[in-house]
Amino acid sequence: MKKFLLIIVAAIALTGCYDSDGSKKILDDQGYTDVKTNGHAWFACSDDDNLATSFEAVSPAGKPVAGAVCSGFLFKNATIRFN
Repeated sequence: MKKFLLIIVAAIALTGCYDSDGSKKILDDQGYTDVKTNGHAWFACSDDDNLATSFEAVSPAGKPVAGAVCSGFLFKNATIRFN
């Protein structure tokens, strides 16, 4: 049983937490188009963020951009960070 729990914890830690649907909605609400999420954004967000989703999109000004949407589970709003 201990091995099973260790495997589950390791799998969660290695995959990271990200929110593709929520990030797409946030970026769409801000005027970004052609949004593509790329999974977890390693080292892009602060320790206070629970979710970190990397993305590529076209900005409202028509320029290609890449970065991460950082957010929390309950009471923390989202932040868009650019590479």
